[in-house]
Amino acid sequence: MITGKYPSLRLRRTRKYNWSRRLVQENNLSCNDLIYPIFLIDGKNKKQPIKSMPGVHRYSIDRLGIIINNVIKHKIPMVALFPSTPNSKKDKFGLEALNENNLVCRAIRFIKKRFKNNIGIMSDVALDPYTTHGHDGLLKKNYVANDETIDILIKQSLLQAQMGCDVIAPSDMMDGRIGKIRKSLDKNKFHDVQILSYAVKYASNFYGPFRDAVGSKKSLKSDKKNYQMDFSNKNESLREVALDIKEGADMVMVKPGLPYLDIIQRIKENFKIPVLAYQVSGEYSLIKNGINNKLINEDAIIESLMSFKRAGASAIVSYFALEISKKIKS
Repeated sequence: MITGKYPSLRLRRTRKYNWSRRLVQENNLSCNDLIYPIFLIDGKNKKQPIKSMPGVHRYSIDRLGIIINNVIKHKIPMVALFPSTPNSKKDKFGLEALNENNLVCRAIRFIKKRFKNNIGIMSDVALDPYTTHGHDGLLKKNYVANDETIDILIKQSLLQAQMGCDVIAPSDMMDGRIGKIRKSLDKNKFHDVQILSYAVKYASNFYGPFRDAVGSKKSLKSDKKNYQMDFSNKNESLREVALDIKEGADMVMVKPGLPYLDIIQRIKENFKIPVLAYQVSGEYSLIKNGINNKLINEDAIIESLMSFKRAGASAIVSYFALEISKKIKS
């Protein structure tokens, strides 16, 4: 039996009604916070399901019009492009990355020609979709060579800018590449092309479905721990971000997302720069399979995305972006 008076302050008062909950809500999720990733595949009129990512598909470039129209309709500001390069076009140097008719370059031209600046385009800068060994850079004695890789990444970045890309997104984790890419872009008068640095990319176990989607999973014979971050480390993330800001990054990415909310929060508190989160393929598949198997309901998607906003993320790359944009207001 409860005796005595209740406290004068009852926190449940503001939770009683929907209007009062909305009134004191501390964080908000809108379509403006979302970036929609798209997987590309060679061919015509193709929509190919990805088994490891239920509900996600690879699309041929001629199918992009429908997708982009839908993205714009739901007020998502930007798409991110990732290629599933045919094995016949891969080699140990990843030279297909420098082909102006590769999947990403053709997709950028298609989108820009049809949609102008009504949608932003972010393209990945790394060699793993293009190499026979599945690594993000050039291999020398089973070690990814830093400076030689950067030489190719500079050319890849410049090519994507020439095609019309708005946001160059180096995800390779080579030291010093942001400064050299910025210098190359500026030298070639691409002053307004933004750089989103995957400054904090961990050697995570949550990337499996993505590697399946871009076709690098089977070819990767070792891990990426000699260039991606140790998931035990926190302070190192601040050093990575500080360096990339100094070199000219406009925004930074933390990848993966949900297991690294503490990292997002710490970076946001220490650097007044847009911090993006990537809700990666493994996170997506876990949540999606949970929903499909009726272990959790669809509201778990919004709960997971809101956690990024609560931690301080400015925007979120998520395979749920288009699906969830239909349920939230911009």
